[in-house]
Amino acid sequence: MPSLTYKLFEQAIRGRQQIICTYGGHRREVCPVILGHSQDLEKALTFQFGGSSSSGLPRGGEWRCLWLAKVSDVELRDGPRLSGSSHSQPQGCVEVVDLDVNPASPYKPKRYAQT
Repeated sequence: MPSLTYKLFEQAIRGRQQIICTYGGHRREVCPVILGHSQDLEKALTFQFGGSSSSGLPRGGEWRCLWLAKVSDVELRDGPRLSGSSHSQPQGCVEVVDLDVNPASPYKPKRYAQT
């Protein structure tokens, strides 16, 4: 059974919404891109475009991998889906992909977000 946080991340992906949340003690503004599991735990690949982190946030944002059990204070808001500049490296964040915003996903997700 998915957690409430997982369901909110799924809702954000399907509704093309942004997420404001707390992770690692920092308030973050992210767009979830891939949702699934690693080591049997819920995980998401996101693009962080606002807020802060312990390692800092480069101008223009950065890809972030989030363990959903460590995410709190989740709020959804309307806004564009941001993903920064394209990247050429395969993602290694989510081992078992349940949902991907990319309709041409190479990760064999169980479901695709409606675009």
